[in-house]
Amino acid sequence: MALLCRQMLRVNAFRAMVVSTARRGFADKMMADPMEHATGLERKELLALQSGNDDPFNMKIIKKAAGTRDSPTLVPSCFDARIVGCICDEHSTSITWLWLHKGHPRRCECGHWYKLTEKTPL
Repeated sequence: MALLCRQMLRVNAFRAMVVSTARRGFADKMMADPMEHATGLERKELLALQSGNDDPFNMKIIKKAAGTRDSPTLVPSCFDARIVGCICDEHSTSITWLWLHKGHPRRCECGHWYKLTEKTPL
């Protein structure tokens, strides 16, 4: 039994020495730049982030402005229509959803107006 344990310890110590990343010289290398590997939409997103556009897909919340008919809250979109959710009251527990179409301002039930504006796609 002692012979078997000694042999296992010797084999495991040898494996640890041979397979160690520090022993092979890979411990000093870092991962490559993500821009070298990125393609397609991911590459466009990384380029937009580098150029200073921190919201390339318009996912951030748009704060309501005055929201009158003369100066509606502007909602950017790359398409002809977009669905918008309005939290009408500060203490509201529900969201009022409405479709916005290009060129037609729309009024929510609470009285706020929204208008779709054109944005260039990524």
